[in-house]
Amino acid sequence: MSDRNQARAVFLGGPGAGKGTQAKRLSESFVFAHISTGDMLRSQVAKCTDLGNQAKILMDQGKLVSDELIVAMVKDRIAEPDAKGGWILDGFPRTLPQAVALDRLLGASKSLQVTHVVYFRIADGVLELRLSGRRNCSKCGAIWHVANKPTCKDGVCDLCGGVLVHRADDRPEAIQKRLQDFHAITAGPLHTYYKNQGVLREVDANRSQEVIYQELVQLMQ
Repeated sequence: MSDRNQARAVFLGGPGAGKGTQAKRLSESFVFAHISTGDMLRSQVAKCTDLGNQAKILMDQGKLVSDELIVAMVKDRIAEPDAKGGWILDGFPRTLPQAVALDRLLGASKSLQVTHVVYFRIADGVLELRLSGRRNCSKCGAIWHVANKPTCKDGVCDLCGGVLVHRADDRPEAIQKRLQDFHAITAGPLHTYYKNQGVLREVDANRSQEVIYQELVQLMQ
């Protein structure tokens, strides 16, 4: 990958497509900041920042965090020192208005614009199997799978001994809604938006992590 440290990437794909796994690996291999909006929200809330406090009020009321707040958090995050060498956005943008807001945030300068948008293409049926079997460690956050990546002891994390939990949004009744929202709100509009900009690339996400990783290294040149 030439000039890897200048990559400013957006990873798109359905829940369980592998975006976070690949973004994390790339960020560790090169000088990218892996920016997960979920992690970012939790961090801001934990630090009791002004933005975090505003987000917490909304979340405590069961409301969605507004685009304005999310964009403001992204703005602060990409200004941090570890993002100066490039970044990968995982979980943002989720909507067309968020994508437009991101472009406005980055400005007209070509040196700041998104350089790569990778769409992780995979069938819904595969995602349903991945999500329904996924388990998260309540202590260290490690991700396991009852069939594809089981722990030595059922329900216990191999890494730290923490208890594994089955997230509410990974249960069958929630998965269908998540996938419907993804196709209606994210996949269709953003695929078209970034394709028209000439920055969209696709990968077949129903392959081994190593094969996908090697393809990403090539794609993000």
